[in-house]
Amino acid sequence: MKTTRYFFISDDLDDLERLEEELEQEGIVTPQIHVLTNNESGVKHHHHLHAVTDLMKRDVVHSSLIGAAVGACLAIVVLVVAALTGWTDTPAGWVPFIFLAIVLLGFFTWEGGLRGIETPNVQFERFERALKDKKHVFFVDLEPGQEEIVERAVKRHPSLQRAGTGGGAPHWIITFQYRVKRFFTQTFP
Repeated sequence: MKTTRYFFISDDLDDLERLEEELEQEGIVTPQIHVLTNNESGVKHHHHLHAVTDLMKRDVVHSSLIGAAVGACLAIVVLVVAALTGWTDTPAGWVPFIFLAIVLLGFFTWEGGLRGIETPNVQFERFERALKDKKHVFFVDLEPGQEEIVERAVKRHPSLQRAGTGGGAPHWIITFQYRVKRFFTQTFP
């Protein structure tokens, strides 16, 4: 199931904490809700706010996928060239070329990930100005049918500014995060 990410901007962490509590009371689970801010200590003082993780702030996943695509293309080129030139007709056969293809795929995926560690998340680039102005970005990943819940809640928070939509986290990731948290809080209270 595809989710849609709704972005809002605010300069009041107390108001965002109240909004998150209201959304959770209406059935939106914590892994669907995040706050992106440069004020890490402020978020820590608001125990109910779900801050964006450091990994989410970086472009690791996106850049790794790009690196993997480049590596896969190069791996295919190596295998095709080896086959067309007849290099595989030697006693070693395909083994060195398959090994080289795997190494290329792994290396470029790794390089992409390293590049991603240095790069801000592409989804958050548009909010750099707001973050520098000491504002906070509140976003919610909504499944179809949950939009009405957010619309009602946003009306009760007039200081929120709508900041657009984007692609949300896959449903299975949200479900996995929710179940893991529930398992540990209910099993080991």
